[in-house]
Amino acid sequence: MSTTQQIHTTTSATAERQPIWKHGVAAAAVAAVATTVLAVIAKAAGVSFDDSTGASIPIAGFAELTVFFSLIGTGVAAVMARKARRPRSTFVRTAVVLTVLSYVPDLISGFSAGSAATLIALHTVAAVIVVPTLARRLAS
Repeated sequence: MSTTQQIHTTTSATAERQPIWKHGVAAAAVAAVATTVLAVIAKAAGVSFDDSTGASIPIAGFAELTVFFSLIGTGVAAVMARKARRPRSTFVRTAVVLTVLSYVPDLISGFSAGSAATLIALHTVAAVIVVPTLARRLAS
């Protein structure tokens, strides 16, 4: 392989895998908008985001928490990109487990069944946006 071909191959691989954080921030923003819009629609349809104590999740909280946890996921992906033998599969498995674990508070915090189901669906929507976006940036 000539030096020119080697540089081109290396450059193509590098261009394919741009920094994970850029894609993570973009995915976090998209997921935040999606979960917030869906929460507004759910609330308009009569879903209450009040727990058993009467405390309610504010609509802005959906965007804030989605961005916060998406950025944590981005950090996890970045670490796995450097440390894991198979970063993509390790990240996806970890993200799926963490997403399922994120359902637990919705199930035990005293939300009605409809509210809990809606919250779980919103967690899933965020994961469906963020996880594949990050996984595509990781080596197989």
